[in-house]
Parts: sequence; structure tokens; C-alpha cells
Amino acid sequence: MTQSEAAPHLSPAYWRLWWATGISSVGDGAFTAAVPLLAVTVTQDARLVSVVSAATFLPWLLLSLPAGALVDRYDRVALMWRAQVIQAVLVGAVALLAASGRIEVPVLAVMAFALGACTVVFSNAAQAVLPDLVAKPLLHQANGHQQAITTIGLQFAGPPVGGLLFAAGAALPFGLDAVSFALSAALLASLARSGDRRHPGRGVEGHDAAPPPMRTAIADGLRWLAGHRLLRTLALLLGVNTFCWQLGNVSLILLATQELHLDAPGYGLLLAGAAAGSLLGGLLGAPVVARLGALPALLAALVTNVVTFVGIGLSPNAIVLGALLAVTGFVTTLWNIVTVSLRQQIVPSALLGRVNSVYRMLGWGLMPLGALAGGMVAHTFGVHAPYPVAGALRGICLVVAVPVLVQAMRGLTSR
Repeated sequence: MTQSEAAPHLSPAYWRLWWATGISSVGDGAFTAAVPLLAVTVTQDARLVSVVSAATFLPWLLLSLPAGALVDRYDRVALMWRAQVIQAVLVGAVALLAASGRIEVPVLAVMAFALGACTVVFSNAAQAVLPDLVAKPLLHQANGHQQAITTIGLQFAGPPVGGLLFAAGAALPFGLDAVSFALSAALLASLARSGDRRHPGRGVEGHDAAPPPMRTAIADGLRWLAGHRLLRTLALLLGVNTFCWQLGNVSLILLATQELHLDAPGYGLLLAGAAAGSLLGGLLGAPVVARLGALPALLAALVTNVVTFVGIGLSPNAIVLGALLAVTGFVTTLWNIVTVSLRQQIVPSALLGRVNSVYRMLGWGLMPLGALAGGMVAHTFGVHAPYPVAGALRGICLVVAVPVLVQAMRGLTSR
């Protein structure tokens, strides 16, 4: 009997994963606030700032498929902590370059790409390993806790710390991120040694079956997702939404600092205030889904994001901007809880890494293009324009997708 079958509650192994996620998220939050602040000290050109953002997400397009095959082939926890060790070294290098004043946009872009490549492996493995640690009835709860602690670190605690540290010294937030990666890797390494959780992904036949060739393994994941109407539709819709998110978000630093005249600590506080919505989404998402049902919760999240995206670009001051970002954070977290749990419940464990990788490639692969498009829109029409343009695009695609989502999800619940 596996741990997920025997445990009616969230296990100690899950909570160790939770702590590791929280620690690394604080450092990532500081990094997220510091990178655009560092970029605008080098250049005020929105197009160049967008290049750094595009480089961060380009690995999702280029590396997601082979990363998924690796996650189903090797121990998932080991891949996670090794990726974080590499990230600690990379961010440490950024700290040294920032301290010496030798940072430039091309260097930031290369570092962002390398960190993003590690994130592809880590994130895919983290989602794939969760069903090994948590019983299926508790997946919404576990994913809600993961979203909450990620939000606390990545958006609530990390950004103001990053803004304050950056004001004191450009290298400090990157040093904090390097330390957080190292601590998280140490926790995950101890998790890999705690108990005998044999990895199910060596082959569909069983743990000892010879893994298929990489090309065959990737093709299996592609075929499986292509044949599942609901997850295929959600992946394509996610691709549009994340493209639009980056289209708008790439101009946020310029909107906040140039138009609303926020300083570095103020920008960090803006992100932290906006994160309150994401935190509430993580804490309340599972009860909301249980009360409304997965389909109504999903549709409510999508419609609300269309409206708030348009409003963000029209924000007259930082208070309105923060409030709208908070609403966006809440409903985006709600979307994540529903869709991640659906994948973990539907996809066979031995294929979960590969199917996740295809899903995330489709869902996140357009983010670099969204960042570049946002930079061009901001440069041509002003920093207020990208978010309303993104909201309009999301609305059009939602109208097309709703009939398919309704039919597919009702068919799933009727089985």
C-alpha cells in the first residue's frame, strides 16, 4: 500500500516539501522585485526590459518536453534539489556581478534563461511528486496550501524585502535568493532520503521496466494530452492567458515607477499588497471549489480576470492598481488549484511528468512572446496600454472556449 493510499491526512513528507517551497519562495520574491529594479537602472527602454522577462520564460517553450521526460525517468525529489543547488550558484553569480557594477541587459537575460531552465525542471517535478505524497481526496487542500505558501513568499514577504534590500545594496536581494535556494535544497535532499518511496515513473510497466527512448517518452505525453479534450482545451486557454499576462505584466514596473511615481520600496509594497489576494485564494480556494464546484469556480476566475486586466491599465493611482492586482491574484490562484488538481487526478502517475510538460509548454511557451509584445505595445502606445489589450484578447478567447469547457467538464463529472 502506498503512502497516498494509507494516509487520510497531509503527511510529514508533504509538510517538508511545503517548508522547502516556502523558503525558496521568499528568496524568489525578493529576486522578482529586484530584477526589474536592476534592469531599469541599466536601461529605461521598455523593449530591453521585456527581453529580460522573455528570457526568464523562454525555457518553458524550449525545454519543457525533455524536462517532463526526465521527471518521469528519474527520482523527482532528487531532480528538485539538484536544480535548486544550480540556481543557488547562478543567483550568487548575479549578486557578485551586481555588487561589482558589471551587470548589463545581456548578462541579465542569460542568467534569467539559465534560472528559468532550472525552474522548468523543479516546477514539473514538484507537481508530479505531489500525488505520491498526498491522497487524492486531499489534492485540492494540498495544492491550496502550496499556492498559499508560494504566494506568501513569492508575492507577500519576498517583494518588500527585495525592494528594501535593493535600496540598501543592489546585490543583497540576490544573495538572499541564493541562500534560500540552498536551504530549500537541503530540506528536499533530506526528503529524498526519508523512507522508501520508489519512483513510479521509470516506465509504464513498473519501476524496474526499462525506460523508453527520450523521443518515444515525449511522444507518449504529447499523444495522451492531445487525446484528452478537457486538458487539451485548458492547456490552450492557459497559453493565451499567460501570453496576455506577460503582455500586461511586462509594463507593470514602468507603470508603477514612471506613471504612479513609486520608489523601490513602494514597488515592493505594491506587489506585496497585490499578493494578499493570491494568499486568500490559496487559503480559501479549496472551500470555494467545494462550495461552487470546479466548473463554476473556473469560469468565475476567467471572467473576473478579463475585467480586472482592463481595469489595471486604467488605474489612476497605486491604491486602485494594488486592489485590482489583488483580485487578479485571488482568481488566478483559484484557477491554479482547480486545473492542477484536475491534472493530478486524471493523468496516470507514470505519465504525469510528460503530460505536465506538454501542458506547461503549451501554457507557458508563449510567455516570452507575450513579454516582447507587451514591450512593443508599451513603447508604441504608452505603459497604460498593455493590460487593456491583454484583457480584450483574454475575453475573445474565453468566449470561444466556454462551450468546450462546459461540455467537457460536465462529461467528466457525469462519469
